Amino acid sequence: MRISEFIAAIRKLNPLLYYTGLAHLVLFIFFIPLFLVDDRIVLGINTWIKPMKFALSIVIYLWTFAWLLQYVQHKSKVKIITWGIIICMVVEMVLITFQAARGIPSHFNITSVQNVMIFSTMGTFIGINTFLVLYTLYLFFTDAVVIPDLAMKIAWRGGLLLFFLGGISGGLMVTNFAHTVGAPDGGPGLLFLNWSTIAGDIRVAHFITLHGLQIIPLIVMLFRERMKSPNRFSVVVFTGYALLCITLHMLALSGKPLLQS
Repeated sequence: MRISEFIAAIRKLNPLLYYTGLAHLVLFIFFIPLFLVDDRIVLGINTWIKPMKFALSIVIYLWTFAWLLQYVQHKSKVKIITWGIIICMVVEMVLITFQAARGIPSHFNITSVQNVMIFSTMGTFIGINTFLVLYTLYLFFTDAVVIPDLAMKIAWRGGLLLFFLGGISGGLMVTNFAHTVGAPDGGPGLLFLNWSTIAGDIRVAHFITLHGLQIIPLIVMLFRERMKSPNRFSVVVFTGYALLCITLHMLALSGKPLLQS
């Protein structure tokens, strides 16, 4: 399926998620000139890079759910999940943008009552979103979800499971009030992503684990027809990807960077 066909399909399948995702894509484009003219630095990077990264991630997340929710047979459940994740993502994006405009960190910022309230609100809505993902995962193990291709059903189950478990590394960062292990936040990092190149960075494992939701189903969709046992292939892809996620978590927690400067 071509990208244009995929976009047309999700627009038809779930207009709410499609247009909310599109709005975040427009927001990403809006941030680009701000990035070019605003030279304020927050934790070692331009203040607008974080909202740019989150806007793109939210586009991918919303459009992925627009696709996978087609398999849920109960419209009322689809409506609850759709509105729930839209509200959560919009709140997250508004608060991240607000803090970026002020030139201060949005996460782990407890320097004032206002900043504590903002960080707490973000955490609350991410918690709600995590519950919605768990609920969706549950539905994929019930008769509420119908996917004739078992290999793809296994892939979606695996992707959703990893996305849910990705919240663990998010929790670790909240507990530590930092994403870097072995050095202060804000040190040298990879271009745009800003993953630390001198110490462990939990964001690496967090990012890769969350995006298993897209990568596992995509790999299975592209290659399952070439396999003698598509179902077994799907299990192998999930297992291999899960081991990669575990390895990246161990690497970060040991204080070692993914790529050294």
